[in-house]
Amino acid sequence: MVVLMSILEVKNLKKYYRNVVAVEDVSFRVEQGSCFGLLGPNGAGKTTTMEIVENIIAPTDGSIFYHGNPRDETFRQQVGIQFQHTSLLNFLTVKETLRCYRQLYKNPEKIDWLIERCNLEPILKQSNNQLSGGQRQRLMLALALVNRPELIFLDEPSTGLDPQSRRYLWDIVDEIKADGKTVIMTTHSMEEAQYLCDTIAIMDGGKIIAEGSPAELIAAHCHTNTITLPKKSVEKVLTDLGLDYQANDSSVFIQTANVDGVLSQLIDAGIELSEMSVQSPNLEDVFLRLTGKQLRD
Repeated sequence: MVVLMSILEVKNLKKYYRNVVAVEDVSFRVEQGSCFGLLGPNGAGKTTTMEIVENIIAPTDGSIFYHGNPRDETFRQQVGIQFQHTSLLNFLTVKETLRCYRQLYKNPEKIDWLIERCNLEPILKQSNNQLSGGQRQRLMLALALVNRPELIFLDEPSTGLDPQSRRYLWDIVDEIKADGKTVIMTTHSMEEAQYLCDTIAIMDGGKIIAEGSPAELIAAHCHTNTITLPKKSVEKVLTDLGLDYQANDSSVFIQTANVDGVLSQLIDAGIELSEMSVQSPNLEDVFLRLTGKQLRD
Protein backbone atom coordinates (compact mmCIF):
# COMPACT_ATOMS: atom_id res chain seq x y z
CA MET A 1 0.00 0.00 0.00
CA VAL A 2 1.41 3.39 -1.05
CA VAL A 3 1.08 6.12 1.57
CA LEU A 4 0.97 9.60 0.05
CA MET A 5 2.58 12.38 2.06
CA SER A 6 1.14 15.87 2.12
CA ILE A 7 3.63 18.62 1.39
CA LEU A 8 1.03 21.34 2.03
CA GLU A 9 -2.17 21.44 4.05
CA VAL A 10 -4.64 24.32 4.18
CA LYS A 11 -7.21 24.35 7.00
CA ASN A 12 -10.30 26.55 7.27
CA LEU A 13 -8.81 29.46 5.34
CA LYS A 14 -10.78 32.73 5.44
CA LYS A 15 -10.22 36.18 3.98
CA TYR A 16 -12.56 39.13 4.49
CA TYR A 17 -12.32 42.65 3.07
CA ARG A 18 -14.72 44.81 5.09
CA ASN A 19 -18.09 43.54 3.88
CA VAL A 20 -16.68 41.29 1.15
CA VAL A 21 -16.03 37.59 1.77
CA ALA A 22 -13.22 36.63 -0.62
CA VAL A 23 -12.41 33.20 0.86
CA GLU A 24 -14.72 31.28 3.20
CA ASP A 25 -13.55 28.17 5.08
CA VAL A 26 -11.31 26.68 2.38
CA SER A 27 -9.43 23.48 3.22
CA PHE A 28 -7.35 21.16 1.03
CA ARG A 29 -4.24 18.98 1.00
CA VAL A 30 -1.56 18.74 -1.68
CA GLU A 31 0.31 15.45 -2.00
CA GLN A 32 4.04 15.49 -2.59
CA GLY A 33 5.03 15.01 -6.25
CA SER A 34 1.56 15.86 -7.56
CA CYS A 35 0.02 18.71 -9.52
CA PHE A 36 -2.88 20.41 -7.73
CA GLY A 37 -5.13 22.71 -9.75
CA LEU A 38 -7.27 25.52 -8.38
CA LEU A 39 -10.05 26.43 -10.82
CA GLY A 40 -12.91 28.88 -10.70
CA PRO A 41 -14.66 31.70 -12.56
CA ASN A 42 -13.59 35.32 -12.13
CA GLY A 43 -14.16 36.43 -8.55
CA ALA A 44 -14.33 32.88 -7.18
CA GLY A 45 -11.52 33.49 -4.69
CA LYS A 46 -8.83 31.30 -6.24
CA THR A 47 -6.29 34.11 -6.75
CA THR A 48 -6.77 35.33 -3.18
CA THR A 49 -6.37 31.76 -1.92
CA MET A 50 -3.15 31.33 -3.90
CA GLU A 51 -1.72 34.62 -2.65
CA ILE A 52 -2.46 33.65 0.95
CA VAL A 53 -0.86 30.22 0.52
CA GLU A 54 2.16 31.84 -1.17
CA ASN A 55 2.47 34.08 1.93
CA ILE A 56 1.96 37.24 -0.11
CA ILE A 57 -1.12 38.39 1.81
CA ALA A 58 -2.26 37.45 5.30
CA PRO A 59 -5.43 35.44 5.96
CA THR A 60 -8.21 36.65 8.21
CA ASP A 61 -8.26 33.19 9.77
CA GLY A 62 -7.09 29.66 9.10
CA SER A 63 -3.88 27.65 9.14
CA ILE A 64 -1.35 26.59 6.50
CA PHE A 65 1.13 23.78 7.11
CA TYR A 66 4.23 23.03 5.04
CA HIS A 67 5.71 19.56 5.61
CA GLY A 68 3.41 19.24 8.60
CA ASN A 69 4.58 22.41 10.32
CA PRO A 70 3.25 25.97 10.32
CA ARG A 71 4.97 28.14 7.71
CA ASP A 72 7.84 30.22 9.04
CA GLU A 73 9.98 33.06 7.69
CA THR A 74 11.94 30.62 5.49
CA PHE A 75 8.87 29.53 3.48
CA ARG A 76 9.34 32.05 0.66
CA GLN A 77 12.96 30.95 0.28
CA GLN A 78 11.89 27.32 -0.07
CA VAL A 79 9.15 27.65 -2.72
CA GLY A 80 9.15 28.82 -6.33
CA ILE A 81 6.53 31.17 -7.76
CA GLN A 82 5.85 31.87 -11.42
CA PHE A 83 3.64 34.94 -11.52
CA GLN A 84 1.47 35.66 -14.54
CA HIS A 85 2.83 39.20 -14.75
CA THR A 86 6.41 39.94 -13.65
CA SER A 87 8.54 42.89 -14.70
CA LEU A 88 12.04 42.00 -15.90
CA LEU A 89 14.89 44.39 -16.63
CA ASN A 90 14.71 44.91 -20.38
CA PHE A 91 18.43 45.62 -20.81
CA LEU A 92 19.45 42.23 -19.37
CA THR A 93 19.79 39.12 -21.50
CA VAL A 94 18.20 35.82 -20.53
CA LYS A 95 21.53 34.47 -19.27
CA GLU A 96 22.24 37.63 -17.29
CA THR A 97 18.78 37.40 -15.72
CA LEU A 98 19.41 33.81 -14.64
CA ARG A 99 22.75 34.79 -13.11
CA CYS A 100 21.17 37.75 -11.30
CA TYR A 101 18.40 35.63 -9.75
CA ARG A 102 20.83 32.89 -8.70
CA GLN A 103 22.68 35.42 -6.55
CA LEU A 104 19.57 35.88 -4.41
CA TYR A 105 19.80 32.36 -2.94
CA LYS A 106 22.32 30.47 -0.83
CA ASN A 107 22.11 27.21 -2.76
CA PRO A 108 20.84 28.00 -6.26
CA GLU A 109 20.19 25.46 -8.98
CA LYS A 110 22.97 24.93 -11.53
CA ILE A 111 22.53 27.33 -14.41
CA ASP A 112 23.17 24.62 -17.00
CA TRP A 113 20.33 22.52 -15.53
CA LEU A 114 17.92 25.46 -15.71
CA ILE A 115 18.92 26.19 -19.29
CA GLU A 116 18.45 22.56 -20.34
CA ARG A 117 15.23 21.94 -18.37
CA CYS A 118 13.48 25.04 -19.79
CA ASN A 119 15.10 24.96 -23.25
CA LEU A 120 16.70 28.39 -22.93
CA GLU A 121 19.87 27.71 -24.93
CA PRO A 122 18.56 29.27 -28.20
CA ILE A 123 17.59 32.55 -26.45
CA LEU A 124 20.37 33.07 -23.89
CA LYS A 125 21.75 36.15 -25.66
CA GLN A 126 18.36 37.76 -26.29
CA SER A 127 17.27 40.72 -24.18
CA ASN A 128 14.19 40.22 -22.04
CA ASN A 129 12.18 42.68 -24.12
CA GLN A 130 12.87 40.64 -27.27
CA LEU A 131 11.23 37.44 -26.02
CA SER A 132 8.03 35.96 -27.39
CA GLY A 133 5.26 34.92 -25.03
CA GLY A 134 6.37 31.30 -24.97
CA GLN A 135 10.04 32.20 -24.51
CA ARG A 136 9.20 34.54 -21.65
CA GLN A 137 7.11 31.90 -19.90
CA ARG A 138 9.98 29.39 -20.14
CA LEU A 139 12.31 31.97 -18.59
CA MET A 140 9.78 32.73 -15.82
CA LEU A 141 9.52 29.01 -15.09
CA ALA A 142 13.32 28.75 -14.88
CA LEU A 143 13.36 31.67 -12.42
CA ALA A 144 10.75 29.87 -10.30
CA LEU A 145 13.11 26.85 -10.18
CA VAL A 146 16.30 28.76 -9.45
CA ASN A 147 16.23 28.14 -5.67
CA ARG A 148 15.69 24.34 -5.99
CA PRO A 149 12.12 24.46 -4.63
CA GLU A 150 10.16 21.35 -3.75
CA LEU A 151 6.90 23.27 -4.17
CA ILE A 152 6.20 25.47 -7.20
CA PHE A 153 3.26 27.84 -7.75
CA LEU A 154 2.16 28.54 -11.33
CA ASP A 155 -0.32 31.35 -11.99
CA GLU A 156 -2.08 30.67 -15.30
CA PRO A 157 1.22 29.59 -16.89
CA SER A 158 0.03 29.24 -20.50
CA THR A 159 -2.28 32.26 -20.82
CA GLY A 160 -1.82 33.92 -24.21
CA LEU A 161 0.41 31.20 -25.66
CA ASP A 162 -0.10 29.57 -29.05
CA PRO A 163 -0.92 25.82 -29.03
CA GLN A 164 2.66 24.75 -29.76
CA SER A 165 4.18 26.91 -27.00
CA ARG A 166 1.44 25.84 -24.59
CA ARG A 167 2.06 22.14 -25.18
CA TYR A 168 5.83 22.63 -24.85
CA LEU A 169 5.27 24.32 -21.48
CA TRP A 170 3.06 21.42 -20.38
CA ASP A 171 5.90 19.00 -21.23
CA ILE A 172 8.26 21.00 -18.99
CA VAL A 173 5.76 20.88 -16.12
CA ASP A 174 5.46 17.11 -16.61
CA GLU A 175 9.25 16.83 -16.38
CA ILE A 176 9.24 18.93 -13.20
CA LYS A 177 6.71 16.52 -11.67
CA ALA A 178 8.87 13.58 -12.78
CA ASP A 179 11.72 15.15 -10.77
CA GLY A 180 9.55 14.70 -7.64
CA LYS A 181 8.59 18.35 -7.31
CA THR A 182 5.07 19.46 -6.41
CA VAL A 183 3.06 21.96 -8.47
CA ILE A 184 0.09 24.11 -7.43
CA MET A 185 -1.48 26.01 -10.30
CA THR A 186 -4.36 28.22 -11.29
CA THR A 187 -5.67 28.14 -14.83
CA HIS A 188 -8.70 29.10 -16.88
CA SER A 189 -7.89 26.34 -19.38
CA MET A 190 -9.91 23.23 -18.65
CA GLU A 191 -7.79 21.34 -21.19
CA GLU A 192 -4.63 22.35 -19.32
CA ALA A 193 -6.08 21.33 -15.97
CA GLN A 194 -7.30 17.98 -17.30
CA TYR A 195 -3.87 17.27 -18.86
CA LEU A 196 -1.61 18.37 -15.99
CA CYS A 197 -3.49 18.09 -12.70
CA ASP A 198 -3.71 15.01 -10.51
CA THR A 199 -6.20 16.73 -8.21
CA ILE A 200 -8.48 19.70 -8.91
CA ALA A 201 -10.42 21.93 -6.54
CA ILE A 202 -13.17 24.03 -8.12
CA MET A 203 -13.96 27.25 -6.28
CA ASP A 204 -17.01 29.48 -6.48
CA GLY A 205 -18.22 32.18 -4.12
CA GLY A 206 -15.07 31.89 -2.03
CA LYS A 207 -15.63 28.18 -1.30
CA ILE A 208 -14.45 24.88 -2.72
CA ILE A 209 -17.53 23.31 -4.28
CA ALA A 210 -15.93 20.16 -5.71
CA GLU A 211 -12.59 18.36 -5.45
CA GLY A 212 -11.08 15.24 -6.96
CA SER A 213 -9.12 13.93 -9.91
CA PRO A 214 -10.34 15.02 -13.37
CA ALA A 215 -11.80 11.54 -13.94
CA GLU A 216 -13.54 11.54 -10.55
CA LEU A 217 -15.09 14.97 -11.14
CA ILE A 218 -16.35 13.99 -14.60
CA ALA A 219 -17.81 10.72 -13.30
CA ALA A 220 -19.50 12.45 -10.36
CA HIS A 221 -21.00 15.45 -12.13
CA CYS A 222 -21.46 14.62 -15.84
CA HIS A 223 -23.31 11.43 -16.71
CA THR A 224 -24.23 12.07 -20.33
CA ASN A 225 -22.52 11.92 -23.71
CA THR A 226 -23.44 14.20 -26.61
CA ILE A 227 -24.40 12.79 -30.01
CA THR A 228 -24.21 15.32 -32.85
CA LEU A 229 -26.00 14.88 -36.19
CA PRO A 230 -26.76 17.11 -39.21
CA LYS A 231 -30.02 18.94 -38.57
CA LYS A 232 -31.44 18.77 -42.09
CA SER A 233 -31.71 15.00 -42.16
CA VAL A 234 -32.82 14.04 -38.67
CA GLU A 235 -34.83 16.72 -36.83
CA LYS A 236 -38.31 15.46 -37.81
CA VAL A 237 -37.35 11.84 -37.14
CA LEU A 238 -36.00 12.68 -33.69
CA THR A 239 -39.32 14.32 -32.79
CA ASP A 240 -41.18 11.23 -33.97
CA LEU A 241 -38.86 9.03 -31.87
CA GLY A 242 -39.55 11.14 -28.80
CA LEU A 243 -35.87 11.90 -28.22
CA ASP A 244 -34.96 15.11 -26.41
CA TYR A 245 -32.43 17.24 -28.27
CA GLN A 246 -31.12 20.74 -28.80
CA ALA A 247 -30.38 22.31 -32.16
CA ASN A 248 -28.63 25.20 -33.86
CA ASP A 249 -28.82 26.21 -37.54
CA SER A 250 -26.93 23.18 -38.80
CA SER A 251 -26.80 20.45 -36.15
CA VAL A 252 -28.82 18.66 -33.49
CA PHE A 253 -27.36 17.55 -30.15
CA ILE A 254 -28.68 14.60 -28.18
CA GLN A 255 -27.49 14.23 -24.60
CA THR A 256 -27.78 10.73 -23.23
CA ALA A 257 -26.27 8.33 -20.71
CA ASN A 258 -27.27 5.43 -22.98
CA VAL A 259 -25.40 5.94 -26.24
CA ASP A 260 -25.92 2.38 -27.46
CA GLY A 261 -29.67 2.58 -26.91
CA VAL A 262 -30.03 5.88 -28.80
CA LEU A 263 -27.87 4.59 -31.67
CA SER A 264 -30.09 1.51 -31.95
CA GLN A 265 -33.15 3.77 -32.23
CA LEU A 266 -31.47 5.91 -34.89
CA ILE A 267 -30.39 2.88 -36.90
CA ASP A 268 -33.86 1.33 -36.70
CA ALA A 269 -35.29 4.64 -37.96
CA GLY A 270 -32.99 4.50 -40.98
CA ILE A 271 -31.00 7.64 -40.08
CA GLU A 272 -27.67 8.02 -41.88
CA LEU A 273 -24.91 8.09 -39.24
CA SER A 274 -21.83 8.74 -41.39
CA GLU A 275 -21.65 12.38 -40.22
CA MET A 276 -22.40 11.58 -36.59
CA SER A 277 -19.97 12.40 -33.75
CA VAL A 278 -20.09 11.31 -30.11
CA GLN A 279 -18.46 13.47 -27.47
CA SER A 280 -17.74 12.25 -23.97
CA PRO A 281 -18.02 14.76 -21.11
CA ASN A 282 -14.87 16.62 -20.12
CA LEU A 283 -13.69 18.94 -17.37
CA GLU A 284 -15.20 21.97 -19.08
CA ASP A 285 -18.62 20.33 -18.86
CA VAL A 286 -18.06 19.79 -15.12
CA PHE A 287 -16.95 23.39 -14.63
CA LEU A 288 -19.98 24.82 -16.41
CA ARG A 289 -22.38 22.48 -14.64
CA LEU A 290 -21.04 23.48 -11.21
CA THR A 291 -20.46 27.20 -11.72
CA GLY A 292 -23.04 28.10 -14.39
CA LYS A 293 -22.59 29.52 -17.86
CA GLN A 294 -23.13 33.19 -17.06
CA LEU A 295 -20.09 35.38 -17.69
CA ARG A 296 -18.74 37.07 -14.58
CA ASP A 297 -16.72 40.26 -14.36
